[in-house]
Amino acid sequence: MNHLLLGLILLPLIGAGLILITDGQSEAGLRNIRWTALFATLATFILSLIAWHGFNPASAEFQLVDEAAWLSKSIRFKLGVDGFSMPFILLSTFLMPFCIVASWVSVTQRVKEYFIAFLVLEALMIGVFSALDLVLFYLFFEAGLIPMFLIIGIWGGKRRIYASFKFFLYTLLGSLLMLIAVMVMYHQAQTTDIPTLLKFKFAPQLQTWLWLAFFASFAVKMPMWPVHTWLPDAHVEAPTAGSVILAAILLKMGGYGFIRVSIPMFPDASLYFAPFVFTLSVIAIIYTSLVALMQEDIKKLIAYSSVAHMGFVTMGLFTLNAQGIQGGMFQMVSHGLVSGALFLSVGVIYDRMHTREIAAYGGLVHRMPRYAAIFMLFTMANVGLPGTSGFVGEFLTLLGAFRANTTVAFFATTGVILSAGYALWLYARVIFGKLEKPSLMTIEDINPRELAVMLPLVVLTIWYGIQPNAILDVFAAPTQALLKSTHAALESVGHVVTAAR
Repeated sequence: MNHLLLGLILLPLIGAGLILITDGQSEAGLRNIRWTALFATLATFILSLIAWHGFNPASAEFQLVDEAAWLSKSIRFKLGVDGFSMPFILLSTFLMPFCIVASWVSVTQRVKEYFIAFLVLEALMIGVFSALDLVLFYLFFEAGLIPMFLIIGIWGGKRRIYASFKFFLYTLLGSLLMLIAVMVMYHQAQTTDIPTLLKFKFAPQLQTWLWLAFFASFAVKMPMWPVHTWLPDAHVEAPTAGSVILAAILLKMGGYGFIRVSIPMFPDASLYFAPFVFTLSVIAIIYTSLVALMQEDIKKLIAYSSVAHMGFVTMGLFTLNAQGIQGGMFQMVSHGLVSGALFLSVGVIYDRMHTREIAAYGGLVHRMPRYAAIFMLFTMANVGLPGTSGFVGEFLTLLGAFRANTTVAFFATTGVILSAGYALWLYARVIFGKLEKPSLMTIEDINPRELAVMLPLVVLTIWYGIQPNAILDVFAAPTQALLKSTHAALESVGHVVTAAR
């Protein structure tokens, strides 16, 4: 039996265990803690590459399956991956070492607990993307709240307690409905095995209620408008590495939930609620882009930008056509790289100035030319400039939306214009202009440690913009399988899906 996925979950936990028994008081002990965390995340990334080597992207079937008896005969500890989940496991393991390095100097209090929280969070994130049992998926999905709650609440800013409890309560409340839905599905199908549930036909009326229950959880997680208000507070108060993981990975669990559970298991309800999702997505794209234009805090502006970009994701996924679904999935991967890089960029100047107020900066290009060039690239990718990964996802989701509903595509396209407005406005105020503020006169350019974190993200942002098929090909097989099963289920109850024809 293949135990690669189980190893991916256990490796970070083993690293956390080693840190737990390490002395956290002496300088030597703190150094050992940091290096242990880094080696654990690097080992996990290497193991994920080994798993990728054994993965066949041309197949739509679940692979690397690892299964064992658990709660009962029908509720098992089952792991596996397909083309929808494997890229997010790679993204999670790829970004985590950068989070450790980014926290190398900035985190000085409760260092042991900080790195343990990140390693446990990594294990739980991998668990979400590899779980093939709905109960196991729910447990990993919910357990991820705890380390992030602690990361924000202990190592966050001045309003960290408020932000952490708001994050926790919003996401927990939505997920309680998902737990009820899981129990109903078990009662109906007598199993929580995800591959089996994908083939099980729930009654159309029951699909509606189940879809709404899962929607309550996934919509908060993404987050969708109007349940997005926890995200800006969480981002502003979280430490830099916390913001990176929150934006790059945790938000993607909502989109992954839609593609893994809501759309394939409840196709009738997904088609019925598609206009509702389109409406919320367009509002998110336009409204939060306008709100971003009004922000004075760099992190809060990027946080509202994330809500707008997630609007493209939900719009694309519910077009129920190949371009929209692949575009939405690509957008999630691209946003994971770009948003993570943007928050790391903010962390670079925050570590020097200890403020995120836009008004505190200006003219940084004169003192930090390397930083200005890197920040420009990620700003352009956030806008969706052709040649960067940000363009591919937005273009495909808009193309899919145009085939499904031209009005939705028209209004969503305004988000591209608005994103250029707030992103370039931010860049101009922070980077360009005269270097007049005395506090900036001695600010130092990006150092080798920070450059080592940024350069791989620079390379991937450009590479996936030029060669998007490196990701799109992985999504192709499960997308076709999803569309085939979804359309067959819809046509069996009298629906005709024209968007994908």
